[in-house]
This record gives sequence, structure tokens and C-alpha cells, in this order.
Amino acid sequence: MLFALGLESSANKIGVGIMAHDPATNKSTVLANVRKTYVTPPGTGFLPKDTAKHHRSKIIGLVKDALKAANLKGSDLHCICFTKGPGMGGPLHVSALIARTLSLLWNKPLIGVNHCIGHIEMGRMITGAENPVVLYVSGGNTQVIAYAEQRYQIFGETLDIAIGNCLDRFARIIGLSNDPSPGYNIEQCAKKGKKFVELPYTVKGMDMSFSGILAHLESTTKQTLKEYTIEDLCYSLQENLFAMLVEVTERAMAHVGAREVLIVGGVGCNERLQEMMGMMVKQRGGHLFATDESFCIDNGIMIAQAGLLQYKTGHVTALEDSWVTQRFRTDSVLVTWRD
Repeated sequence: MLFALGLESSANKIGVGIMAHDPATNKSTVLANVRKTYVTPPGTGFLPKDTAKHHRSKIIGLVKDALKAANLKGSDLHCICFTKGPGMGGPLHVSALIARTLSLLWNKPLIGVNHCIGHIEMGRMITGAENPVVLYVSGGNTQVIAYAEQRYQIFGETLDIAIGNCLDRFARIIGLSNDPSPGYNIEQCAKKGKKFVELPYTVKGMDMSFSGILAHLESTTKQTLKEYTIEDLCYSLQENLFAMLVEVTERAMAHVGAREVLIVGGVGCNERLQEMMGMMVKQRGGHLFATDESFCIDNGIMIAQAGLLQYKTGHVTALEDSWVTQRFRTDSVLVTWRD
């Protein structure tokens, strides 16, 4: 049995997870998945320096909790995996530093993992999806992906800000709480919406743009709320943004001849997005795969899962190469563990 410790700290979540792989059956098992979130007051975002400070105060305790939950010692592990990027610089450095320290302390190899690849491989493992078109939607990324020629190729993506960032910043405009997350609170408000508000819809070929929609909301929300409710606006924004995602994902399915769609990333927890995507996929005779917040939202097990796949194919990260980067393209990673 192979064991991997995964450390994730690319944004406001600090997560530690432990995965086990059985080489005989190729089965993966989650042994531990612990996480803390840096929550700021309503109307505010999270600054890198403050987020990193929060993560530094939590990560050692989370490592201890994960080892205890898995009933393992550091010496039992086969590799230490960490998020190399993309993400926020300050927070990324926290898990990288701890990963280096544990690697030296326990004499275990380091594995630097692409955050986006971690989401994809965790989703594939949990759902059993074989070769899906992947919709990766989070606070920092929006990509439509399909596997080809040992790469997760990006077929479409945001041209500016991520969909999660658009939702988060809209939550600040209307003063919604950041606890447990702005996106979740928008989703709950949207369920009570009755009227649809016309908003910009920006799809350019296979790509999407969200910054114009946000700018429109920043300039019109105060006036719009004289006629509509906050719930109406949340409902309308979700319907508009998710329709854009469904359109581009359907086009990617048609292009590659896929019959499966896998939604990953924090925004992928949204039940309305899953419902809309499911309707489209069903009409095409396909199948939708999605997970709950345990796996959609940033966590350590996704880093451990992708790291173990890299480890099994001989890919390790030298200590001098264990730097982190805020820009790390999904399609820049050679996927040696898939045919």
C-alpha cells in the first residue's frame, strides 16, 4: 500500500489530506481530509498576507489531525505532495514550506502538484468518470478541459476573471456573508428569486468573459434594487453565468465526441449549476458527474491523489525545484499516468 500526504493552500482554504493506493488493485482510498477556512467580514475579500498568516497558524495542527485520523506516522508515508500553483503567492508558500520541512524531516520525496490537475484527478477517482469533458469552475479558474495526447487540453476558458471571483465580488456588492462562502450564500438567495433581471451574456467562441457582467452589476445594482429584490438578482446572475458555462461545455462535448461531463472546483458544488448541466448532458444521451463540497472545495486529498499518480510514474520534485508559482497552466503538465 502506498500512502501520500497532500497539502493545499492556494487560496483561503488550508487543507491536509492522506490518500492510500493499492498497487495490486489500483484502488484509491481517502484516509484523512481535514481543512480550515479563512473567513473575512461581509463586504470584504481576503488579502494574501492575512490569508497566509491564518494558514501558518493552522497547518501544523491539521497535519497532526490528518496523521491521527489515518492512524499513520510520518515514517509510513511514501511521499509529501504540495500545491505548486496556480494560486495566491503568500498562501502557496505556506504549504510548500511545510512540505519541504516534512520531506527533509522524514526523508520522503517531494511532489509538486498542479492545483487544477488535483481537482480533475480527485473528481475522476470519486465519481468513476472515465474520459469526461471537465468543467473546472472556482474562485480563481474557469476552464473547459478534455484529455488528449497526454495533456489536459483547455478548449475554452475565461478571458478575464474566474466565475467564482465574479460571484464573490457580487456578494460584496450586496453585503452577503462570507461564511461559509459567498457563492453558497448567493445560491441560497437565488432559490428565493422570482423575477429575472436581464444581464450581459458574453461568450466569445469557446471562451467566456465575466468582468463586464461584474462591472455592469457594480454600476446598476443600487438602482435595480428599487424594482427587484436581492434574491431576484442572485437568481438572475446564476442563471446567466451558468447558461454560459453550459453553452461552452456542450460545444466541447460535440467537438471531442464525449458523452461524459465532470464538474470540479468550488463553484461545482452549486446544485443549480449541476441541474442545468445535467439537463444538457441528458439531452445529448450522456452522463453528468459531480461531487459534494467535501471534494469540490479545495482540499488536501486532491493534492495527495494527483501526487501519488505522479509518484507512481517516477515524477518527483527536487528540493531546489520546489518553488511555487501563481501561474501554472493546466495544459502545461505532461500526464504520464494516463494512456
